[in-house]
Amino acid sequence: MIENKEHQYEKAVLVGLITQNQSEDKLIEYMDELEFLAFTAGATVDKRFTQRLTQPDSKTFVGKGKMEEIRDYIKEQKIGTVIFDDELSPSQLKNLEREMEVKVLDRTNLILDIFAQRAQTSYARTQVELAQYQYLLPRLSRMWSHLDKQKGGIGMRGPGETEIETDRRIIRDRITLLKDKLKVIDKQMGTQRNNRGKMVRTALVGYTNVGKSTLMNALSKSDVFAENKLFATLDTTVRKVVIGNLPFLLTDTVGFIRKLPTQLVESFKSTLDEVREADLLIHVVDISHESFEDHINSVNEILQEIDAHQKPMIMVFNKIDDFSYEKKDEDDLMPGSHKNISLEEWKKTWMAKSKFPTVFISALTKENFPEMKKMIYDEVHRIHISRFPYNDLLFEYFEDEEEVNE
Repeated sequence: MIENKEHQYEKAVLVGLITQNQSEDKLIEYMDELEFLAFTAGATVDKRFTQRLTQPDSKTFVGKGKMEEIRDYIKEQKIGTVIFDDELSPSQLKNLEREMEVKVLDRTNLILDIFAQRAQTSYARTQVELAQYQYLLPRLSRMWSHLDKQKGGIGMRGPGETEIETDRRIIRDRITLLKDKLKVIDKQMGTQRNNRGKMVRTALVGYTNVGKSTLMNALSKSDVFAENKLFATLDTTVRKVVIGNLPFLLTDTVGFIRKLPTQLVESFKSTLDEVREADLLIHVVDISHESFEDHINSVNEILQEIDAHQKPMIMVFNKIDDFSYEKKDEDDLMPGSHKNISLEEWKKTWMAKSKFPTVFISALTKENFPEMKKMIYDEVHRIHISRFPYNDLLFEYFEDEEEVNE
C-alpha cells in the first residue's frame, strides 16, 4: 500500500469553504497551509477556489455552480488534481471524482500521502500503512475494482461474496495484521524506554516545521534530518544531551498540525508515547509565523487528547531572527518599514508572561542559547533531585565556553 518514491510536481487546484464556523481570514490561513502541504507532497498550486456556504454541501462539498466552475477550469488548464481543505465523506469523494474526472484529494489524504513519502523506518511505514487502510476502508466503493487481484474459479471466493466485499475483507485482515505488528514493536519500544536508566526524559513538541529538528541538532550536536517542509521527520529520535554536567534524554517527535487526521493520531500512538511518558516537554513555537497562536492551541489540544497536557513544560519561541513587523509612521501616510525586535522587547510581550518558563531563541543562529540551556538545566535538575536527592551534589551548571565565545 505505502509508496516511498519521489513525486514529480503535478498541477493542482485548492478548494475551501467560508462557513459559519470558519471565517474568511481563517480560511486564508488554512489554504496557505494546504498549499504548503501540497508543495511538500509534490504539487504546484495553480489556483484557489473558495465559496461562502452555511455548511458544506452533503453531495459535492461545494455548490453546483462552483463545482461546474472548478470542472471547467481544470479541463481548460489540464489540471490533474483537486485538493479540498476538509475531509470529504465517501459519497462526496465518489460524486466529485465522477463529475470532475480527475484525481480528488482531501486534506487527510494529502497528509497521509506526505507521511507515506517521509516514513523511513519499518515502524513508521507500518504506522502510516495502518492509517492509510483505515482511511481507505469506508471509501472502497469509489476505488479500484480489486485491491488484490483475485483469481477466478472454484474455491477462490466465498458463496455470494462480491468483489467489494472481498476487498473489504482483505483490508480488514491487513489492518488486523498491522495492528498486531505494531503491538510487537510497541512492546519492544516500551522495553527500550524502561532500559534507558534513571535519566530524566524530555521531549520536543510543537507544530510541524517550527524548527524542532534544528534545535535537536544544536542541543545534542547530532545530525537529525531537518528541512523547510512540513513533516520533515516522522521517526522518533532520542539523543543523550549533557548541559553543565547533568545528562538527560532528549526526544524529537513528529510535528503536529491543525485538523490532524484521527487515523494518524491512532496509528502513531506509540510515537506519541514518547511525549506521554516524558518528564518534561519543550514546546517549540515558530514566532515568525503569523498564526503561531493557533499553532500553540493546536498542539495543546493534541497534548490534551493524549493526556500529556499537565506535564512540566518550557515554552521556546524560536526563529526570532526571522521575525519582523511593519512599523507605520504616525500619520500612516508614509510606507512602513520592517523592524526586528530585541530580546529585551520580547521579554516584555504577553508571550513572556506564560505560566511556563519561557525563552526566545534562534535555533539556526543559536541566539540566546545560554539562557535557554540554563532554563532546561534548571527544570531537568529540579525533576532529577525530586527523584534522586542523594546524588544532587554530583551536578552543577556551568556555561558552555563555545556558546559564550560565539
